[in-house]
Amino acid sequence: MNEKKLAGEKAATYVQDGMTVGLGTGSTVYWTILEVARMVKKGMNITGVATSKNTEKLAQEHGIPLVSLEDVSSIDLTIDGADELTEDLTLIKGGGGALLREKIIAYHSTHMIVVADSSKYVNKLGAFPLPVEITPFGYAKTVNAIKKLGCDVSLRKEKDSLFLTDNGNYIVDCSFGEIDYPSTLHDRLNQLPGVVENGLFIGYAAKAIIGQENTITYVEN
Repeated sequence: MNEKKLAGEKAATYVQDGMTVGLGTGSTVYWTILEVARMVKKGMNITGVATSKNTEKLAQEHGIPLVSLEDVSSIDLTIDGADELTEDLTLIKGGGGALLREKIIAYHSTHMIVVADSSKYVNKLGAFPLPVEITPFGYAKTVNAIKKLGCDVSLRKEKDSLFLTDNGNYIVDCSFGEIDYPSTLHDRLNQLPGVVENGLFIGYAAKAIIGQENTITYVEN
């Protein structure tokens, strides 16, 4: 069975009538959004807050009512994916380029559930390059400052141009190897002028739903 579909659809069962739901970005939460749309068509009343323009488009195409983050006092539940996650639910996110909006929405959520296939569940973060969102102004200087933290960096490209986030920024993918101290790295990156946010999500997720062949593994804090 498709592990992403298994995890994504299971996460939708946590959505309840009347909720404001943060809708994540990525290939696993795609299945959550389709399942939530099916529930809405059956009469469930929910309001979605999208973490990216791609998610906004998908939700609108399938009839999920959306509002902006500014229009809600809080978000009851956010369901989002991860590029890597560990047993303590520390995450690397940003493979799709939406890490800033994803982190803002996660911060303003009462609960966050992560959905992933089994390949994303790891003993230690770092095999997946850590995305860092940076400003276009002075970006070469910012890249050099990030390099000094001990990583190989690559400015993300889309076709022949630099990739632009929904916020008009660039993404640097940073290969640190195994990340022994995520909190320390998180803080050191965010202290650099020109860094907007990084893809380490620490202390946001309460539960992970991981598809594994024909079953589901749950990880909780």
